[in-house]
Formats: sequence, structure tokens, C-alpha cells
Amino acid sequence: MADIFTVKEKSKLLEFLFAHLGGWSKKTIKQRLQGSSVAVNGQITTKHDHPLNTGDVVEVGVVKKASTQAQTLQKLEILYQDKDIIAIYKPAGLLSVGNTTENKQHALAILRDQLSRGKNQVKLWPVHRLDRDTSGVLLFATSKEMREVVMDKWSISEKIYLAIVEGSPKETKGTIDQPLRPDDKVYRMYVGKHPEAKPAVTHYKVKQSTKDRSLLEVSIETGRQHQIRAHLAWLGHSIIGDERYGTKGEKMGLHAKKLTIIHPVKKKPMSFEMDAPREFYALLN
Repeated sequence: MADIFTVKEKSKLLEFLFAHLGGWSKKTIKQRLQGSSVAVNGQITTKHDHPLNTGDVVEVGVVKKASTQAQTLQKLEILYQDKDIIAIYKPAGLLSVGNTTENKQHALAILRDQLSRGKNQVKLWPVHRLDRDTSGVLLFATSKEMREVVMDKWSISEKIYLAIVEGSPKETKGTIDQPLRPDDKVYRMYVGKHPEAKPAVTHYKVKQSTKDRSLLEVSIETGRQHQIRAHLAWLGHSIIGDERYGTKGEKMGLHAKKLTIIHPVKKKPMSFEMDAPREFYALLN
């Protein structure tokens, strides 16, 4: 059941939630907001700076109704499967893992239902996550132990993305070596030196350019939250459709194309690859 609050004075949504959800950590509040679990006057919003006026009604605990695509999505494309790991293609618009127990429209839940047979319920552990609006290769482990073994070698895994950005970088290839840290007030990453910032390294190559946009191949040495999105925005070339770090659009131009890991049992490199869909490349024009 949703908690309902009436706004007494003008405020920003995230500030209001911090003030009225005293028993929750700021991290949890941000996750609920991003997980489409907050509504203002009956309308779901994920914007931290959504303006609140006196008399507005804020609901916490609601779940966004599944989109038409999500409602019809009953199976995910499996790229590779053995008794230890499963690699899938996650379409854009789908959460990797649910932020609330009520939300069943996420990749983990769909794949679990897809693989389970009757009372034999499959258990899965996400090795990593992709943002809701990022499509591409997503990896799960069939046990907590297998997940930990994969993660032990995660720093040497190869993670290649495609990104469509605003404008064209001056250099055809380059490296962004800028530390990242979560902002204390809003759900985004702060780029730059700070005592709490963690190292983050992103490499990029320009694959194609049009008049106003460019297609980049991006690889990351680290896997910080929003790393590619924050780094490219810092470079001055935000990802198309990335409202948080750039300009709002119908689709976001970020796709996880290839993932190479050390298999937890075979101890050999394994690669999983999926090209971006046609609608992704359409963003370049």
C-alpha cells in the first residue's frame, strides 16, 4: 500500500522525500524514485527536481504500469546458457532487476519464470546491471558462488558499448580518466577529484559521424554507476536521449554490445555479443 503525503509548502520532490521518509536511507529513497515508485497527483515521476506546490499529493510505493512492450514480453533472447552462467539480450526500457518486490517486469523475474518448470523454480544472481534504457548483453549466474567467481575477475573482463552522442569529439579516439562519486542530493554521478571519488576509466573511438551526432565504440576498465553516461557528458558529448546528463529524448543511445569474461568453471575467456537494434542506429540520423 502506498504512503500518501500532502505538500504543505513549495519544494523539490527529492528534498520532500528526504524530509518525510526519515526511516529510509537516502540511497533507498533515490532507488524508489528511479524505480517508478513515486507519484505526484497520480502521475508517476522519476525526476528528483520535480516541483511541488502546496496541496499536491505525493504517493510513495506505487508501481509504474508496464508498457505495452513489457506487458507482451514473456521471453528474453538467450545468447548463451550452461549450468553456471546465462547471457541474455536485454531490450531498452526493461529494468535489469526490480527495485521493489511488487515490480515483476524486469529481466531477472522474466528470465526466472522463463526457465522455471512447475515447482522447480530457477534461482539466478545478476553478475552486473544495465540501466533501464540501455539495451544489450546482460549476464546472470546460477548460484551465488558462481557470481562471486566471475566478479573476482571482473576487473579484467572486456566491456564494449556503442554510444550515439551529441556532436563529434575533436579526437577520433581518446581516454577519459576521471574519478566518479554519487551526488549527495540527486541521483547522478559527479565527475572530478574528491576524497570520496573512485577511479573510473573510459576509452572511446569515433566510428561514424553525421552533421550533429556521432557513433562511438566505448570500452570501460571500471564499471561505476552511470560511468559512460557521466564521462561522455563531461567530455561535452552527452548521449542522445539521456535526460539525466544531457537532453531528453524518446530513446537513449547506449547499447552494451560485447562482454568477455573468464568462465567461472572452464577458466577460459568467453565472449557474448549482440549488435544494437535498428532503432538504435536510427538515432544517428
